[in-house]
Amino acid sequence: MAELSPIIEVKNVSKFFRLPHERISSVKSHVLGLFRRQSFETQKALQDVSFEIKPGEFFGIVGRNGSGKSTLLKMLAGIYMPTRGEIVINGRLTPFIELGVGFSPELTGRENVFLNGALLGFTRKEMDALYEDIVAFAELERFMDQKLKNYSSGMQVRLAFSIAIRARSDILLIDEVLAVGDLDFQKKCYSYFFDLKKRGQTVVLVSHDMSAIRKFCTKAALIHNSKVRKIGTPGEIADLYEDLNLKVAEQRIEIQNKDQKEVVKKRDGTGKATIESVETYDPKTGKARDSFTAKESIGVRMVCAAHDEIQKPALGFIFQDQADITVFATNTVDRKVTTRRVKKGERIVLEAVVDNVFTDGEYTITAAIEGEGFIEVYDRIKYLHTFIIGGHSLAHAKVHPGHELEISYQ
Repeated sequence: MAELSPIIEVKNVSKFFRLPHERISSVKSHVLGLFRRQSFETQKALQDVSFEIKPGEFFGIVGRNGSGKSTLLKMLAGIYMPTRGEIVINGRLTPFIELGVGFSPELTGRENVFLNGALLGFTRKEMDALYEDIVAFAELERFMDQKLKNYSSGMQVRLAFSIAIRARSDILLIDEVLAVGDLDFQKKCYSYFFDLKKRGQTVVLVSHDMSAIRKFCTKAALIHNSKVRKIGTPGEIADLYEDLNLKVAEQRIEIQNKDQKEVVKKRDGTGKATIESVETYDPKTGKARDSFTAKESIGVRMVCAAHDEIQKPALGFIFQDQADITVFATNTVDRKVTTRRVKKGERIVLEAVVDNVFTDGEYTITAAIEGEGFIEVYDRIKYLHTFIIGGHSLAHAKVHPGHELEISYQ
């Protein structure tokens, strides 16, 4: 069987923008600017990008904000022209980039459906036949005779998306459309894209949602710092993107933890003993680290100093997620770890290795050292240390406990 010719060819494409150093804010400054030389800075949004997309491929494009992926999508849509290189589109293309372009806020939802349909090339008769399906998919039956300016932003996007998916084209360009609407509407979007994949529709999807990339795409590309770093399977590219995000987050958290240790906030206690430090570490090496992948256990090390003689102190800590919900708590009393009398000037080191059942995200540690029986708080510090977890393929789940699956047939 002969190999299919590419439906999209991107050949050594670069896109540069000129950014003026001087801001023109009045007619006078504009006129004066005509008589003096202006200086510009060149922003290299994309550099030497090349790839091909075959008919029927569901092609994912991923990258951090500012990497150049939206610029690439706009060039594929013909909104921007390349500074260098060439883009060849062998078919009719519909961009889902700016949903609702062409909508009029002073017209009703019904009138906007027919207006937008005309912009997509449909006749009045064709739109009459499609109207009921469009409205039902958008779930806006009660609102179609209201002016669009009275719609919420979510309602407008749902209506625009419901119209746009009726477009007749060989290629669809989609920019984060799966994020529109509520959970039920997103499920409809998922079903629609599963149908596109089943039909062999050529789709280019830009997304930060790696579960969508893994689920729908047949091939994907990672763009970083304006260049294509890798083209490969959806799983490979999603893993690379998550690793990249983890490294960036780790650098940010390292700085954040340093700042927290220099300026300790939200602290209370009598001061008979104080927490000198709390850190996370790699249980295999004992070295401090602030990020952990899905399969790595989390080490927690807590160092306290006694400023008076204290009897059998209780030490403990909790993990809190980004919503400030306690997801894990432990202490020496609950775990039946016996402590002894501690002399003034002596240090106590608590080490724990925690099974990593937690989902992707940032977590903070609140730690405390208290008197015997929790009667007196010597020192308690909230949000003392931050660490990050990444790399779960099912990151939407709250926890990831170890488990076994068995299949039987009857």
